[in-house]
Amino acid sequence: MQISPNNGHPSAAKKPVAIIAAAVAILTICLFYFGKSHSDESKKKTEADSPMVTAQGNKLFVPAESPLRKRLVVSTVGSAAAVHSINIPGVVEADPATTVNILPPLTGRLTELKVKLGDTVKAGQVLATINSPDLAQAYADADKARDALELARHALERGKGVNAAGANAAKDLEQINSNYNQAQAEFTRAENRLHALGVSDDATTRQNKARALVITAPSAGTVTALNNGVGAFINDATAAIMTIANLDHVWVTAQVPENLVAVLRPGQQADITLDAYPGQVWHGKVSTVSAVLEADTHRNKARINFNNGDGRLKPNMFANVRLSTTQSAKLMIPTSALLMNNDSITVFVESAPWTFVRRTVAIGSEDGDQVSVLSGLNAGDRIITRGGVLIND
Repeated sequence: MQISPNNGHPSAAKKPVAIIAAAVAILTICLFYFGKSHSDESKKKTEADSPMVTAQGNKLFVPAESPLRKRLVVSTVGSAAAVHSINIPGVVEADPATTVNILPPLTGRLTELKVKLGDTVKAGQVLATINSPDLAQAYADADKARDALELARHALERGKGVNAAGANAAKDLEQINSNYNQAQAEFTRAENRLHALGVSDDATTRQNKARALVITAPSAGTVTALNNGVGAFINDATAAIMTIANLDHVWVTAQVPENLVAVLRPGQQADITLDAYPGQVWHGKVSTVSAVLEADTHRNKARINFNNGDGRLKPNMFANVRLSTTQSAKLMIPTSALLMNNDSITVFVESAPWTFVRRTVAIGSEDGDQVSVLSGLNAGDRIITRGGVLIND
């Protein structure tokens, strides 16, 4: 009896078949990757052999297989109203409408100061006292006018009584009445003079022999200037003793050059920065634009009004004013589209799909990464905005 080579086990017969199948699979994989590698190399060879750009007269064509198609960016030229910012020097100022120079109504010696520089005062608060001979004369005139009026009143009463009894003529009564009217007018003038000086003429004041001239604050504010000390003799009625300014509202005044006056208008947006507060920006609007230019600097003043309840904006602080101006609509293109060729500036314009011609342009002002085009392009033209340098040669 013969014994089978597989010793009677069925699995032993399957091993050669499995080995052959594995070998076929490995061979198939190798052939696939070899074919793919060969195909990739052929593709790379084809791309390397094909031109990146072909010239057709004055036109440049980018073939479909050219890698430049992935590197060139083509965009449409459009027009836009560019927003331009200009930086102008400025200064913080007190509002003249709330600034008062305290002038002496009379000459005399300053005998008392009730405030100091930088003090905050209320309306009606006593600021200073002046001993003035002119005030004494004004009081004397009022005293004489009062006495003359009282005498004329008594004379008029007597004249009316005598006239009623028929003891005097009518013309005598008329003269007495005229004297009374004149005395009344003189007393009114003297009283008004005292009121204009800011002093009263009541009984208490008349009994006070000193009768000093008291200066009071006409409005609330801060003492921003003090020009005289106690004991000074004030003999110039046009020179301010002190200045009071209400600083709850202040102006930031921009000194605008003459060549930028045309872009100024009330309501224009303005951003203010100050060296005193780095990194902080105050936002406001132009409230007024001066109707005339300054004669010495030929600059126009544009004023921006700010609330200043916290007192952080102090008069005479230097400021930087940034005004936003909207210019008329212009053709705007990226600066990356511009190419320098000798002494001219050119761009590549698409005349057909992936076909470009060189065109010379004239440019205007830059605004960030955009530049305005004065001539050479029209709205709707398609140009290479990035990568044009790759076909520039």
